[in-house]
Amino acid sequence: MTSTRTDVLALGNAIVDVIAAAEEDFLAKHGLTKGAMALIDEARAESLYAAMGPGKVISGGSAANTIAGLASFGGKGAFIGKVKADELGKLYRHDLTSLGVAFDTPAATEGPATARSFIIVTPDGERTMNTYLGACQGLGVADVDAKAVENADIIYLEGYLWDPPAAKDAFRKASEIAHKAGGKVAITLSDSFCVDRYRDEFVGLIRNRMVDIVFANEHELKSLYQAAAFEDALAALRQENILAVVTRSEKGALAVTPEGVIEEPVFPIERVVDATGAGDLFAAGFLFGLTSGREVRDSLRLGALAAAEIISHVGARPDVNLKVLAGNEGLL
Repeated sequence: MTSTRTDVLALGNAIVDVIAAAEEDFLAKHGLTKGAMALIDEARAESLYAAMGPGKVISGGSAANTIAGLASFGGKGAFIGKVKADELGKLYRHDLTSLGVAFDTPAATEGPATARSFIIVTPDGERTMNTYLGACQGLGVADVDAKAVENADIIYLEGYLWDPPAAKDAFRKASEIAHKAGGKVAITLSDSFCVDRYRDEFVGLIRNRMVDIVFANEHELKSLYQAAAFEDALAALRQENILAVVTRSEKGALAVTPEGVIEEPVFPIERVVDATGAGDLFAAGFLFGLTSGREVRDSLRLGALAAAEIISHVGARPDVNLKVLAGNEGLL
């Protein structure tokens, strides 16, 4: 891994997305929970792939999508994640490095194949994910490049890392190294079902200050604090005295700071084509703003712009240069 400074180093599951459109009845027929991410085994992966319509194959993974977005804004990013030395693994590495992202984690030469997520997009743009973690589960402490962590301003970790046990240890190691070097640690809660599985541990990360910045959507926040009303969850979050960013779909987004709450609306688009990666790209814009010295409100605007771009087409990687797009909007 490069020894030069980076704005953000992301640790996450390296997953190739297979995205296909389907009607609502497809979800019911195959026992899928709309809008959620379910972990599946290889047999289930094969059966779902066979049942899906024509798919678009794109490199994905939550944290990797964020770092790709950061690079599109002109930020300097790096990624730690595990692929296998197979065709999908080579595709994945090429897709990230071609964006200027440093990705030097050695590929696995044996064991499960590179991870795949089968994403069903319904007519309303909502995505339902079914993920075979495969080689992702091999990510561990040995893959954490200490020098790369020390050289990053912010370490960005995805909540999905809490599913594979070895990745959880890698998460903790990266956080410890970053804090010793004076860096910040951010986490995205990833999915409300993920929060359901690890609620106490996620709250512990916040209260023990293993993380400094939290990204969540409205549903994840309510799950974190087991609150029926968003206002109650927000009040609980404010008590943590931490920087947090909460996205609320068409209601916009807000940042919770020790000084108060800052709200920003969405960027208008004609229609939502595919919501895959909306939260990931919002985080990309916000993190780029933060690491380039911008105010919180401007960072929220950059996040909103990136999210609007990503939901206007299929896939969770930008179709246009976000730096140019932000410049055209007067944000850079």
